Amino acid sequence: MSTASDTHGSRHNAGTGSRKPGPRQPWRLRLGGHQPIGMLFVSPYVLYLAAIFVYPLGFAVWMSFHDYFFAAPGVQVDRPFVGLDNYTTVLTDPAVWRSFYNIAVFLVINVPLTVLASLVLASALNKKLPFRSFFRTAYYIPYVTASVAVVGVWMFLFNSDGLVNNALGSLAPHPSWLVNSHLAMPLVAVFVAWKQLGFFVVLYLSALQNVPQELYESAAIDGAGRLRIFRSITVPAVRPATLLVLILATVTGANLFTEPYLLTSGGGPDGATTSPVLLMYQRGLQQGHPDEAAAIGVILVILVTAISLVYRRFVERD
Repeated sequence: MSTASDTHGSRHNAGTGSRKPGPRQPWRLRLGGHQPIGMLFVSPYVLYLAAIFVYPLGFAVWMSFHDYFFAAPGVQVDRPFVGLDNYTTVLTDPAVWRSFYNIAVFLVINVPLTVLASLVLASALNKKLPFRSFFRTAYYIPYVTASVAVVGVWMFLFNSDGLVNNALGSLAPHPSWLVNSHLAMPLVAVFVAWKQLGFFVVLYLSALQNVPQELYESAAIDGAGRLRIFRSITVPAVRPATLLVLILATVTGANLFTEPYLLTSGGGPDGATTSPVLLMYQRGLQQGHPDEAAAIGVILVILVTAISLVYRRFVERD
């Protein structure tokens, strides 16, 4: 009995001791991990991020606090610190507020449409369907097609004398889609959702591959319908992919430039499709105020980061 008690006590002490925090790891191990050579392999991508994203963002922040203007190469000019003057200028400009309102309308339409359509299509394409490979390829083709070519097709469809208006006849809107201040931005939002749908379908398909089929079989045996299975199994199972789709769709929408520039001739009609990035191009390059354009960009980065954090908070909480 004493031997058993001693053995039990020693096991208890051993278990208790194993839960004590170990010695603090050296900073080299904390930084490089157990395989420091991995840092060597990822260093090219880290340098790429620093050169393509970190440095331009830091330079934009610096520009937004200075009276910055373009000068001839090699010419040294004074660019004094102006504090928040550039931010005051852009935040009191109605055109800037209009551009952020436009992008808010775009995101309200584009992001839910992108998430819902891509998830529904991915769920359908994840099943055994005839010509499944053909449909998967067909949905992905617009994403890899040049924007100029796809925009040409949509202009042919939605011009005043386009195919859609001819089909609608007297029901066609007046003014037409792309020159209607109320319909132009929603049409751009639908266009972007359609063009990028294939990419997000692929993301959801990869997430659905990890969902055990036994869950669907058990739910079907219990008498659950397709809608109940989709809501109770598919949606919770792909929640991490949904968070990724939400963030990517928001970031892509916040950087909207090509579509309104080509579809509506630079943000028309009357600025109804002008996005903050398009306004940055106009203000910085065409009008020669890169410091104000940088201030708009910094504000946009802050807003997109805040929206992404809200997405993460709500998705992880659910």
